[in-house]
Amino acid sequence: MADRLAERSAMRRHRSWRTALVVVLVLGLVGGAGWVVGWSDLLALDAEEVTVTGADVPVVDGERVHEIVLGAAGTPLLRLDTAGMAAEIRSLRGVKDVTLARSWPHGLGVVVVAREPVAAVPDGTDYVLLDDEGVRLGRRAGVPEGLPVVSVPLEKESARALQAALAVVAALPPGLSARVDQVSARTQDDVETVLRDGLSIRWGGADRLPLKVEVVRTLRAVGGDVAVIDVSSPELPVTR
Repeated sequence: MADRLAERSAMRRHRSWRTALVVVLVLGLVGGAGWVVGWSDLLALDAEEVTVTGADVPVVDGERVHEIVLGAAGTPLLRLDTAGMAAEIRSLRGVKDVTLARSWPHGLGVVVVAREPVAAVPDGTDYVLLDDEGVRLGRRAGVPEGLPVVSVPLEKESARALQAALAVVAALPPGLSARVDQVSARTQDDVETVLRDGLSIRWGGADRLPLKVEVVRTLRAVGGDVAVIDVSSPELPVTR
């Protein structure tokens, strides 16, 4: 009986040592893997494996975008502050949004969504380019081809009228927006566009724009000698 008890005790000690050894080995492997992933250069960002798309447009400072991203070269991918990098890139002029995606083992993909100018607003001898949200995207000495001129002051007092005018311009389908020459708005409920052929379209406010656009397209398709289309009340459009 004593021999059997001693044998069982020895077996328990053996199992305890074996369990402890397994735990030590597992912890060592986990710690080693964590060091490789989070601290070593084996999975670090390689500048040559960074791809940036969407930043090669005039309204975006593409050079600065590259500087922000490449500044993290050599940092393990797991420790990249992609949220901080994205916030910094979004703060740049002309950037509407950006996404960053790790590409293991050494890459990073950056996709920039640039703001697009929809109108040019006179300001002194130059023109200020604005997107559909009224964000300023730069200045030009002349009006870029294809952009309408919005004759609404940039002052704070005209902010609502300007926003309504930009909303109308942004809602127009490509076939119609390409024909717009001038946009004006004395108030937010008095937006008017003049096409390159001289047709004047009075939109009223920026409400129910999809319906108003369809009414305008229908009336233009009917044809006839029309100089003015008024869809400020789209259910009762007026032409003359």
